[in-house]
Amino acid sequence: MSDDVSDVITPFADGVRISVRAKPGSARTRDIKVVDIGDGERAVEISVAAAAQDGKANKALIARLAEEWGVPRKMVSIKAGETGRLKLVEIHGNPAVLARSIAEKLKTSL
Repeated sequence: MSDDVSDVITPFADGVRISVRAKPGSARTRDIKVVDIGDGERAVEISVAAAAQDGKANKALIARLAEEWGVPRKMVSIKAGETGRLKLVEIHGNPAVLARSIAEKLKTSL
Protein backbone atom coordinates (compact mmCIF):
# COMPACT_ATOMS: atom_id res chain seq x y z
CA MET A 1 0.00 0.00 0.00
CA SER A 2 1.31 3.44 -0.88
CA ASP A 3 2.10 5.85 1.92
CA ASP A 4 0.25 8.57 -0.01
CA VAL A 5 -2.99 9.28 1.85
CA SER A 6 -4.17 12.17 -0.32
CA ASP A 7 -7.03 10.03 -1.63
CA VAL A 8 -8.72 10.04 1.79
CA ILE A 9 -8.06 13.73 2.61
CA THR A 10 -9.71 16.42 0.47
CA PRO A 11 -8.96 20.08 1.27
CA PHE A 12 -11.78 22.61 0.80
CA ALA A 13 -12.08 26.32 1.58
CA ASP A 14 -12.85 25.89 5.31
CA GLY A 15 -10.85 22.76 6.16
CA VAL A 16 -10.57 19.16 5.00
CA ARG A 17 -12.94 16.30 4.26
CA ILE A 18 -11.98 12.77 5.28
CA SER A 19 -13.47 9.51 3.97
CA VAL A 20 -14.16 7.36 7.04
CA ARG A 21 -15.27 3.77 7.64
CA ALA A 22 -16.66 3.51 11.17
CA LYS A 23 -16.52 0.32 13.22
CA PRO A 24 -18.98 0.85 16.06
CA GLY A 25 -19.41 -1.60 18.92
CA SER A 26 -15.75 -2.64 18.89
CA ALA A 27 -14.58 -4.62 21.89
CA ARG A 28 -11.50 -2.44 22.08
CA THR A 29 -10.18 0.74 20.56
CA ARG A 30 -7.82 0.09 17.69
CA ASP A 31 -5.38 2.30 15.85
CA ILE A 32 -6.80 4.62 13.23
CA LYS A 33 -5.65 3.31 9.86
CA VAL A 34 -6.21 3.65 6.13
CA VAL A 35 -7.99 0.65 4.58
CA ASP A 36 -9.26 -0.44 1.17
CA ILE A 37 -13.06 -0.25 0.92
CA GLY A 38 -13.39 -1.71 -2.58
CA ASP A 39 -13.50 -0.41 -6.15
CA GLY A 40 -10.06 1.15 -5.70
CA GLU A 41 -11.31 3.41 -2.91
CA ARG A 42 -9.77 3.84 0.53
CA ALA A 43 -10.97 5.33 3.81
CA VAL A 44 -9.76 5.99 7.32
CA GLU A 45 -11.01 3.17 9.55
CA ILE A 46 -11.94 4.12 13.10
CA SER A 47 -13.20 1.74 15.75
CA VAL A 48 -15.23 2.97 18.70
CA ALA A 49 -16.77 1.05 21.59
CA ALA A 50 -20.09 2.90 21.41
CA ALA A 51 -22.98 1.13 19.75
CA ALA A 52 -24.49 2.42 16.51
CA GLN A 53 -27.62 3.51 18.34
CA ASP A 54 -29.13 6.96 18.87
CA GLY A 55 -26.04 8.69 17.45
CA LYS A 56 -23.74 7.36 20.19
CA ALA A 57 -21.19 5.91 17.78
CA ASN A 58 -21.12 9.14 15.74
CA LYS A 59 -20.45 11.20 18.87
CA ALA A 60 -17.69 8.78 19.90
CA LEU A 61 -16.20 8.92 16.40
CA ILE A 62 -16.12 12.74 16.45
CA ALA A 63 -14.54 12.74 19.91
CA ARG A 64 -11.91 10.21 18.86
CA LEU A 65 -10.98 12.08 15.69
CA ALA A 66 -10.75 15.38 17.56
CA GLU A 67 -8.49 13.84 20.20
CA GLU A 68 -6.28 11.90 17.78
CA TRP A 69 -5.80 14.85 15.43
CA GLY A 70 -5.60 17.61 18.04
CA VAL A 71 -8.59 19.70 17.04
CA PRO A 72 -11.58 20.89 19.11
CA ARG A 73 -14.66 18.63 18.84
CA LYS A 74 -16.75 21.55 17.61
CA MET A 75 -14.52 21.69 14.51
CA VAL A 76 -15.39 18.10 13.49
CA SER A 77 -18.71 17.16 11.87
CA ILE A 78 -20.22 14.34 9.83
CA LYS A 79 -21.38 15.74 6.49
CA ALA A 80 -22.64 12.51 4.93
CA GLY A 81 -23.29 8.96 6.06
CA GLU A 82 -24.66 9.57 9.56
CA THR A 83 -26.59 6.29 9.51
CA GLY A 84 -24.05 4.18 7.62
CA ARG A 85 -20.54 2.91 8.24
CA LEU A 86 -19.06 4.96 5.38
CA LYS A 87 -18.98 8.64 6.27
CA LEU A 88 -17.67 11.93 5.00
CA VAL A 89 -16.22 13.91 7.92
CA GLU A 90 -15.33 17.59 7.78
CA ILE A 91 -12.69 19.13 9.99
CA HIS A 92 -12.71 22.92 9.98
CA GLY A 93 -9.55 24.99 10.11
CA ASN A 94 -6.62 25.86 7.86
CA PRO A 95 -6.84 23.33 5.00
CA ALA A 96 -3.11 23.15 4.29
CA VAL A 97 -2.14 22.76 7.94
CA LEU A 98 -4.86 20.17 8.63
CA ALA A 99 -4.11 18.13 5.51
CA ARG A 100 -0.39 18.02 6.29
CA SER A 101 -0.87 17.21 9.99
CA ILE A 102 -3.49 14.50 9.44
CA ALA A 103 -1.53 12.96 6.56
CA GLU A 104 1.57 12.70 8.74
CA LYS A 105 -0.38 10.99 11.52
CA LEU A 106 -2.03 8.59 9.07
CA LYS A 107 1.27 7.68 7.43
CA THR A 108 2.54 6.33 10.75
CA SER A 109 -0.34 3.81 10.70
CA LEU A 110 0.43 2.42 7.22
